[in-house]
Amino acid sequence: MQDDGQIALDIVEAAKRLSLSPRTVASLIKSGELHSLKVGRRRIVPIAAITEFLRGDHPTKPEAGPNTDDAD
Repeated sequence: MQDDGQIALDIVEAAKRLSLSPRTVASLIKSGELHSLKVGRRRIVPIAAITEFLRGDHPTKPEAGPNTDDAD
């Protein structure tokens, strides 16, 4: 990611940087996988949060594994 001096992005710009849709970025924020800040009526995503997300330094949902219940 280029450092152009910005420290935070709006959801649309964060989506462009991540090659995701704004809706997907909003879902990541809602699930807690991507940190953001509410400033007035706007939601911004710190560059540091994007970097953490890309490195995998973020909380994730547990992966769904095979069902191990024995319901015979």
